[in-house]
Amino acid sequence: MADPVLETERLVLRRFTESDADDLVALDGDPEVMRYLTGGVPTPRAEVLEFLRRHVDHPELGVLAAEDRAGTFLGWLSLLVRPDERPGHAELGYRLTRACWGRGYATEGAKALVERGFTEQGLDRVYAETMVVNTGSRRVMEKAGLKQVRIFHLDWAHPIDGSGHGEVEYALTRAEWLQRSSGGG
Repeated sequence: MADPVLETERLVLRRFTESDADDLVALDGDPEVMRYLTGGVPTPRAEVLEFLRRHVDHPELGVLAAEDRAGTFLGWLSLLVRPDERPGHAELGYRLTRACWGRGYATEGAKALVERGFTEQGLDRVYAETMVVNTGSRRVMEKAGLKQVRIFHLDWAHPIDGSGHGEVEYALTRAEWLQRSSGGG
């Protein structure tokens, strides 16, 4: 197992290793996990392995494997600064196995990444996006402190169920986070 990058009460977030390949293939092979991403179509193994190759031993916080304290693979969480984004902005993301949905792991990990982003990475804004109809993911964003800022529509080459309702963006600024963490909101 790789050394932890970030630990919470119940989670260990670490860099990916080559041994995560089968767990990632299984994660992206679950139709329910992929429902709001691909309409339930599994990600081809070659694409999963390319994702893994890009994120093994990545020097930045980026995308991290998530495990419980017993070492069970739960999925991944990420805080990504994209090259085409404004400086100081990062996108929060997560993809967890169905077996751990509804247990607060995504919220716990998201809160920890948001805190790390504002305190150690000097971020000014954290945002996340999902489909309007993805209520589970939206709840995670809200519990992590992000607020809905807009609904927008994308042109899907292959629309999936619910895409006609649009996408939603949630965000939290450093100033808002500081106010909340100091008890001011």
